[in-house]
Amino acid sequence: MPAQIAKKDLILRIAEIIIDELKLEDVTPDTFGPEIDLVDELGIDSMDLATVVLVLQDEYSMKFDEDDYPKLVNIRLIAEYILKKLESTS
Repeated sequence: MPAQIAKKDLILRIAEIIIDELKLEDVTPDTFGPEIDLVDELGIDSMDLATVVLVLQDEYSMKFDEDDYPKLVNIRLIAEYILKKLESTS
């Protein structure tokens, strides 16, 4: 994994993971806006989020703090969270 991940690329990858893991139809990474509220607009529940987080943890070799889950309400915030975690471990 490159030391520096472009936020734009990370946002697209997170969108891909959410679409694949939650089997969302009629959505592509390019049309999945980074500001879409995952809970209010897509109906993602805590179990769905936990599934996505597990995949992201494996993909980026990092740990999400469970206390932070409620803050991860859209793709932009998830991307910023991952970037911040990766910076603090490098």
